[in-house]
Amino acid sequence: MMKLYITPGSPYARMARVVVLEKGLENRVEIIAAQTRLADSPYYSINPSGRVPYLICDDGVGLEESAVICAYLDHLDGSPAFDLPAGDQAWEVRRLEGLARSMLDGLAVWSREILRPPGERSPTVLQHEAHRSGRMADLWESEIDHPLMGGALSLAQITLACALGLDARIRDFRWRPGHPMLSDWFDHIAARPSFAVTAPPSASLMSGALPYNVSQGTRKKPRAHGRKR
Repeated sequence: MMKLYITPGSPYARMARVVVLEKGLENRVEIIAAQTRLADSPYYSINPSGRVPYLICDDGVGLEESAVICAYLDHLDGSPAFDLPAGDQAWEVRRLEGLARSMLDGLAVWSREILRPPGERSPTVLQHEAHRSGRMADLWESEIDHPLMGGALSLAQITLACALGLDARIRDFRWRPGHPMLSDWFDHIAARPSFAVTAPPSASLMSGALPYNVSQGTRKKPRAHGRKR
């Protein structure tokens, strides 16, 4: 069985978990909660970067980076659902994915800064990311009616929904006011079982129980550096 290492609050790990559910891979992928940002965590012997998500494939090879993992999982059954379309439309998909990823990356920085001890937080970073999130929400209010954001589920949609879902962890990320179309779109996506099951806990609940279908700790140590030669 493959092993997908995550943290419950990571939007990048959530992307991979959504793909696992959308592709019906629950019986092939074990979801394991990793201990990150902890000195001498046993997870670092599995993935030296300490980042999530991290997928240990059936052959023991490790994959890092959410887009890579999502693509790998999507192709396992030989019928990928999230590949780029043919022709010029592929660039439009990439454009939308880039906008969604830009918003997600900024929110991830904001979220991590909030989790630092109060005396170590940077007011400049907090203000910068708050302003960025507001501009991106305005942009997506005008982009969300794009046909590619309303059709079959795509990685652009998954990325954007995982970004917007961070309002559960960032109290000042109030993106809904003034963005009715974006709110309606998100509510529709959030109702999908794959998003409902993987909804992030609020920052105040992070020390509580793990979400459904997430194992605690680490297992037998797999190889971390690729295929043996």
